[in-house]
Amino acid sequence: MAHIAFIGLGQMGTPMATNLLHKGHHLRVYDINPTASEKLNALGAYVATSPKDAVLGCEFIITMLPNGKLVNDVIFGNNGAIESINRNSIVIDMSTIHPLESDDIRNRLRSENIEFMDVPVGRTSDHAISGTLLILAGGTKEQIEKASPILLCMGNKIVNTGGPGNGIRVKLINNFMSIALNALSAEATVLCESLNLPLEKALEVMEGTPANKGHFTTTWPNKVLKGDLTPSFMIDLAHKDLSLALDVANQLNVPLFMGAASREIYSQARATGRGKQDWTAILEHLRNCSGLKDD
Repeated sequence: MAHIAFIGLGQMGTPMATNLLHKGHHLRVYDINPTASEKLNALGAYVATSPKDAVLGCEFIITMLPNGKLVNDVIFGNNGAIESINRNSIVIDMSTIHPLESDDIRNRLRSENIEFMDVPVGRTSDHAISGTLLILAGGTKEQIEKASPILLCMGNKIVNTGGPGNGIRVKLINNFMSIALNALSAEATVLCESLNLPLEKALEVMEGTPANKGHFTTTWPNKVLKGDLTPSFMIDLAHKDLSLALDVANQLNVPLFMGAASREIYSQARATGRGKQDWTAILEHLRNCSGLKDD
């Protein structure tokens, strides 16, 4: 069984640490909240007085904290882990923090010959309790192989995200899209209700369309990702239909903030001459706006 330091015992961290204990690992825990530490102590964990104390003799150091500043502080701050860390250990940050902050922490640890992995998690606190988190592993192949037995105590699937730094990047992309779609889905539902359309009927239709399935797996693979922008559904028509929905919503006093912002993107694409292209050409339009690709 491994000797593990676990720093950060919040809503996600506490059940994650608990599952490590249930699997028989030796845990040294630290959190500024003594109540959280006491719960783990009752299960057999050693309660450390500082990050420096927590990492003593540990092969793996796991951090699960709210932001990058706290991760940086527990590693490099006063009484931080860096003061007593075993140079053969691996620091595994499972927090969701800024990718550039994560890169900086990796580089600082590398200068001390200490290994670092960015391993944020997907799913919810319920999955943390059941030990079925989605593990997004950013690290070398060797690091992931070494850490996998530990990580699989907290989750039931590990995704090798393709190298150091990619774990936190894919988490950011996933959350960005999920969170934005949550707002767009709410707008669609409110418009549906305002039009006195039964929501279950809208869901029945959307079940088989990109509205529910998403463009990543429906329209994009057959068009823009193949370099084919011949229209199956033109940007001009998409702009027209979106405008109809926004006009109806305006008459019903239904605010569609996400929808209005989306129409601006279609309007810009039309202004650059893409009106007769397939609606998936929005991807190419945004690539051009970002300087990623020239027309």
